[in-house]
Amino acid sequence: MQSLRVTMQERPWRMKRSFSRSTLRGQKGFSEIDLKLEMVSQDALRRTLFPLGGLTKDFVKKIAAENSLHHVLQKKESMGICFVGKRNFENFILQYLQPRPGKFISIEDNKVLGTHKGWFLYTLGQRAKIGGLREPWYVVEKDSARGDVLVAPRTDHPALYRDLLRTGRVHWVAEEPPAALVRDKMMECHFRFRHQMALVPCVLTLNQDGTVWVTAVKAVRALALGQFAVFYKGGECLGSGKILRLGPSAYTLQKGRSTPSMAVEGSGSGRGDSPGRGTTL
Repeated sequence: MQSLRVTMQERPWRMKRSFSRSTLRGQKGFSEIDLKLEMVSQDALRRTLFPLGGLTKDFVKKIAAENSLHHVLQKKESMGICFVGKRNFENFILQYLQPRPGKFISIEDNKVLGTHKGWFLYTLGQRAKIGGLREPWYVVEKDSARGDVLVAPRTDHPALYRDLLRTGRVHWVAEEPPAALVRDKMMECHFRFRHQMALVPCVLTLNQDGTVWVTAVKAVRALALGQFAVFYKGGECLGSGKILRLGPSAYTLQKGRSTPSMAVEGSGSGRGDSPGRGTTL
């Protein structure tokens, strides 16, 4: 097989092996790397090679162009669920799950705005497809028990924003929590829960069972149960935890409810302890 020609000198192109106890945050153009590695064990990382670890996606495409690897250049970016392809997502899902009709309900006045084929077809923050309405409405909560989808009239509605979440037991890339977090039970760092989103400053509160509370410095849009919160500090990816609970939304707090609800994975809504509200450490 003919070896590849590398004539550009923007960066050295060489095989890299990871010996560090943590993974570095991805380079620009490869920011998804850390979201793929935060659940890999330290034992596996020590034996892992990263042949493209120091290169951006654009630079790799330049290498492909110089070596006539046209199939690499013509390959489209992977967006969404890659195996679904160009098929309609709703129709695809309903091939495997039975429809569970429910209502679209306004979070502001509990008015029924329309119906849908299943709450599981919608993601928090996305625009809801409600027939007969000219103005856009957005998914802010889902009640799996009743099958209802709660919606709000603006993409920046306060019902979409929360600043508190709790994860399951955290997988630390270095096999143990950071020393500062163990010592102080709290630590400032950053997190993200979606590919390519900006890092969010936060404070972690460590619980005895290995879970953490994450308090964002600024409320974050469309946090969702089941996603993974990935933690960073000083350019390193520290690890991640599955989001199991969400604190009250900014809308709930603005309304001044005395007992704000907390969304819990596996149920429509529920209440739970949180930092400053009787956290069990």
